[in-house]
Amino acid sequence: MSSAASARLVALVSDFEGLSEGRLPDWFPYLPLAVQAEWEHLQLVARDLQVYFPLAIAGTVVWALWIYRFVLSRRAKPIESDFRTTTSVIVPSFHEDPDILLDCLESWRSQNPTEIIVVLDVADIEAYDRISALDDPQVRPILFHHAGKRSALGAGIRLATSEILVLTDSDTSWTPGLLENVQKPFIDPLVGATSTQQNVFQRETSVWRRIADWLVNLRYYDYVPAMGRAGAVPCVSGRTAVYRRSAVMPVLEQLENEFFLGKRCISGDDGRLTWLVLASGYKTVHQSSAKAISMFPSSFRAFVKQRVRWSRNSYRCYLTAIGKGWLWRMPFITKITVLQILLTPVTMGLTIFYLIFSRLELSVLGVALAVGWLLLGRGVRGISHLRRHPRDIVLLPLLALTVILVALPIKLYAFATMNKQGWLTRHADQVGGDGQDSRTLAGTAGLAGDSRAVAA
Repeated sequence: MSSAASARLVALVSDFEGLSEGRLPDWFPYLPLAVQAEWEHLQLVARDLQVYFPLAIAGTVVWALWIYRFVLSRRAKPIESDFRTTTSVIVPSFHEDPDILLDCLESWRSQNPTEIIVVLDVADIEAYDRISALDDPQVRPILFHHAGKRSALGAGIRLATSEILVLTDSDTSWTPGLLENVQKPFIDPLVGATSTQQNVFQRETSVWRRIADWLVNLRYYDYVPAMGRAGAVPCVSGRTAVYRRSAVMPVLEQLENEFFLGKRCISGDDGRLTWLVLASGYKTVHQSSAKAISMFPSSFRAFVKQRVRWSRNSYRCYLTAIGKGWLWRMPFITKITVLQILLTPVTMGLTIFYLIFSRLELSVLGVALAVGWLLLGRGVRGISHLRRHPRDIVLLPLLALTVILVALPIKLYAFATMNKQGWLTRHADQVGGDGQDSRTLAGTAGLAGDSRAVAA
């Protein structure tokens, strides 16, 4: 022990001995002043920190809800049963690239449904002739004057004869076992619809397909299973959505003829049908063992247009569910998720505004800390995707910017124009969707072959 330390120890012992004899130490008169100074210092620290409290509280709530959903999703398991019945595959197809449609058709035929009804637009003669040439009694192509996807769905559903309806997009293929697995949840008579696990076809062919695949993975690994476990998936994606026919027929007219603020709705059929089934008292569940893969846009422009359409659909669908009181009858996890989706522009906008104009130190270190925190949070939330595609870590900055782009300008624009109807990525004078035709794909492998690879 050093001499200074020894001296302090001797002085301390002397002070305590003095107290025992009734003598106060020399420093005692200054004790109140020291305590007051320390208290004032703590008050200053508290004042410096309290400006962060709103952000900290908001962040705590958001992260707590994310962890809650994440844990519930991990506890959700595929539904198993020996339930099997008749199945009708309904495919609305508007100017689809015939090569892509025929590739997808092979994946559906290979699983032996009772029937496949392909509702083609009257102008899709090439696709009609190629399907007819298959001479397969299970496959029934029909020419129909499309007045939007809903009209084609309605035409196909009315022709269907099976107990289970499998509504499938014309550019979506199935992995082996999908048809068998989607039937299993219907052993429960209260199940009205089943959601499927989904991914992006040929994700490596475009950076925007890789970004889309990342976002799709987060939805189907961290969000949908939690709500499916509660029996209330708020939107059974129309890329491949499976319904009990007896749940659909009573509400089919309401699907085909939905109006929002006086305008007929064109897109958003999947969300609308989901809520009509939920409002009828049925459950909507998720089957993670049933996997489908779909074409997604290869270009940034088409990516943005698709997100605008989806955001408009969400606002119309969820505001209608709130207005009719449907949302409040749903389980907590579905209620809070829908409200978060609706309020995303508000919460993210306020957070970014608060950081930039109130707390961000405009220095290299301050900006670096803010960016690092943003990337860390997005990386943690992306763990479900990064475990499967670790090389996508290099896309983390682009993914973070994309999330902000979708949450703020795209969603704000979509909110302001939510009643502007249209598909945006498909056109009467164009074959295939924007950035989604066979020319944007690599090699000659079709969707049917890729779906088998995904399953393997």
